[in-house]
Amino acid sequence: MKLPRRQFLHLAAGLAALPTLPRVALALDYPTRPVHWIVAVAPGGGNDIFARLMGQWLSEHLSQPFIVENRPGAGNNLGTEMVAKASPDGYTLLLASSNNASNAALYEHLNFDFVRDIAPVAGIARTTLVMVVNPSVPAKTIPEFVAYAKANPGKANMASSGVGSIGQLAGELFKMMAGVNMVHVPYRGNGPVLEALLAGQVEVAFPSLASAIEYIKTGKLRGLAVTSAMRSEAMPELPSIGELVPGYELSTWYGMGAPMRTPVEIVDKLNKEINAGLADPKLTARFAELGDVPMPMTPIEFGELVAAETEKLTKVVRFAGIKLQ
Repeated sequence: MKLPRRQFLHLAAGLAALPTLPRVALALDYPTRPVHWIVAVAPGGGNDIFARLMGQWLSEHLSQPFIVENRPGAGNNLGTEMVAKASPDGYTLLLASSNNASNAALYEHLNFDFVRDIAPVAGIARTTLVMVVNPSVPAKTIPEFVAYAKANPGKANMASSGVGSIGQLAGELFKMMAGVNMVHVPYRGNGPVLEALLAGQVEVAFPSLASAIEYIKTGKLRGLAVTSAMRSEAMPELPSIGELVPGYELSTWYGMGAPMRTPVEIVDKLNKEINAGLADPKLTARFAELGDVPMPMTPIEFGELVAAETEKLTKVVRFAGIKLQ
């Protein structure tokens, strides 16, 4: 599916053409009741962490609860469709992520169009993934893991949060560039991936650093390397995969989306509050602890990012030949 970069800009600009006076009054009062923030994956992953951190900030500064609801299923699509079809009044929002971008290439017959039906509201953070193994795996470095995988073809089971998920894309890219074979084992969410990895049911995974960092620090999991181009300030002792597999780079991002046709005044109000949160020292310190970089943006800038990332991840999906069953 071809998703032109301009489409986000066109749709975002179109919001401004709608009648304004009633919406201005609405935005001044917004929100007057609890807001439901849909996270389209199971609890425990990076999506969940960022929604709860930013949801708490929004609850405190907009004086209404921002209720995080996990609606996993179909690789983010069930929760995303729920938001796409919700009333465009600002009371049902989406925690958008890289998975939404890659799904554009993976699914041909969805009941919604992410670009057409979800309005970009704000960026929240860009984060690295981390290649982690169960401590029973003998490898302590990327070269050692490559040697282990090549000596035991088909033995290394690679977990991900679903077929076509960003975790699988990171693993598939590693397989191609390092020349190793890993058996993909999909789960329904990043939380179940970590549970399986901790239990030794799988050997390796590529979860967000935010979701795995405490397990690495306590020795319950072994981090081998981060997937971003540069090392993470949260765990500078871990190399980037690209230091050892030249050219490798993949990171993920999180942001807020809303049903298309949500009043631009409400979008702007949410954007302003999120960007204020991303400038708050306490919140940014928490992001730094998790290995994440705040990503303040205007709605249009966030739309541009999503469009560019969709194009990039579409290429990875096609290159890896990932097919949904």
